[in-house]
Amino acid sequence: MATLGPQLSERRRSGRHETSQKANIHSSYAHFSLCLSLCLYPPLQAELGVNEHHQKEVVSYMRFARFKRGMCLKTVDSCFQDLKDSRLVEETFTVDEVIDMLDGLQSVVHSEVESELINTTYTNVLLLRQLFSQAEKWYLKLQTDVSDLENRELLDQVAEFEKSEYTSSNKKSTADSIKPKLAPLNEGGSELLNKTVAHLQEENEKLKTRLRTIETQATAALDEKSKLEKSLRDLQMIQGDQKNNANQDITELENKVAALKSQFEKTLNDTTANQKFLEEDLVTTKHDLLKVQDQLSTAEKELEKKFQQTAAYRNMKEILTKKNEQIKDLRRRLSKYESED
Repeated sequence: MATLGPQLSERRRSGRHETSQKANIHSSYAHFSLCLSLCLYPPLQAELGVNEHHQKEVVSYMRFARFKRGMCLKTVDSCFQDLKDSRLVEETFTVDEVIDMLDGLQSVVHSEVESELINTTYTNVLLLRQLFSQAEKWYLKLQTDVSDLENRELLDQVAEFEKSEYTSSNKKSTADSIKPKLAPLNEGGSELLNKTVAHLQEENEKLKTRLRTIETQATAALDEKSKLEKSLRDLQMIQGDQKNNANQDITELENKVAALKSQFEKTLNDTTANQKFLEEDLVTTKHDLLKVQDQLSTAEKELEKKFQQTAAYRNMKEILTKKNEQIKDLRRRLSKYESED
């Protein structure tokens, strides 16, 4: 019995420490959705980095989590109270009795906390399902960062926000604390469906208008085709008449071409004969020209020879010789004077 007191105290401290740890775990899970909101939405305004509407939704969920946390703590307190009321009726206990009581209490608390943690997990999954369902109706894909769920700074920020929020909410009236609820999922789907139907109706009207336009164009094209076919038949008839006239014209042209060909051949023959005559005449003329040139050259030589034998030519030649001698003498004198200077 001497060692029973310390052992019982140690068991109680162990039980309180385990209960405190589980309560902290439950509190961490209660902040799961809020940390998720911090991951999903970029900082816009307000304390949590989300817009006013989302912050109101976060506050609503925190109230729900706070209520569930309080219920869980009450359940744990009731477990201890039940143990006190049912087992702690004697003043002294043996070690085995204390161990048996603590084991029983541990089993009950473990079961209650585990059940509450599982329920909290499922609740968070349902919350994620709501968010993802709304996002999928608008063809969005959300992403989460699980590592931020253990971010100490974010958790402290959430705790501080919860503290300030509930401190200020206690000062507000009940009427002011009423917050708008999240719009039902089916209404969002109906709105999307209505928009889709309106868009399809608009497209249908456009297609009808386009169909009428195409029908009008097709009718005009058929009319144009009929006119072209009629014009083609008229043109073929005209071409038939023109073909007969063309055959007559071709016959006349062939006759004219034959006559011109005959005349051209006759002219060509005459031209050939004339060309031969002109070539022969040209050869004869060339021979006569050469003969005349030879006679002219002989006459020039004889004339030059006779001119050189005349007295005037001889006198002119002597005068030129004397003048050349005088010029040479003058040049010698001039060069002599230039050398003296």
